[in-house]
Amino acid sequence: MESEIRNKPSFANVLVKLESGDSIVAESDAMASMSTSIELRTRFNGGFFRALLKRLLGKESLFVNEFSTSGKGELVLTQPFPGDIECIDLGGNALYLQPGAFLACDPSVNLGLGWAGFASFIGREGLFRLKVSGQGKVWFGAYGGIYVREIEGEYVVDSGHLVAYEPTVSLKVGLAGGVFSSFFSGEGLVTRVRGPGRIYLQSRSMSGLASWVNAHIHY
Repeated sequence: MESEIRNKPSFANVLVKLESGDSIVAESDAMASMSTSIELRTRFNGGFFRALLKRLLGKESLFVNEFSTSGKGELVLTQPFPGDIECIDLGGNALYLQPGAFLACDPSVNLGLGWAGFASFIGREGLFRLKVSGQGKVWFGAYGGIYVREIEGEYVVDSGHLVAYEPTVSLKVGLAGGVFSSFFSGEGLVTRVRGPGRIYLQSRSMSGLASWVNAHIHY
């Protein structure tokens, strides 16, 4: 199987070329186009009860789609919002994804749901997170461009900008500065991530877009 991320970083999509026996698992409604030789099979995202938990707690789809072919064909995967897509090879390691970031993975990758903690919830990142682990590639997306930081100590991330992080990274919520500066600068609460480890950030946030739109709506 070959893949290519195209039209980065604003309108990224994934072109997947499948050969006989290849398959890929994708988020529900991620398919933009595909060859007629591609077969689609829909299943629960990890079994009924696990899928239900992922839907209710992790804001993930109840179903995932598995694409395969007995010959060869092309498949284009995309996300519902404009932004970048990143691909990593887990190589036996794990990665935490924020709700809505998962796009696709190799069938050998395990999709699990993990407790993110109240710090993540207060930071508007959600109480639960998707844990991808095992062998194979994972594709995940973001609103805006994706950039990577290797952190050793503490690093400050504004709410809504954290997309993914390694299990060695911990999260806690704090003020952006002093009490006055935090609440009157517009920054408020921020997420303080502590390494060592790698984090993936998005250059835009949905909450920032929503606030901007609401401020410019004229009734």
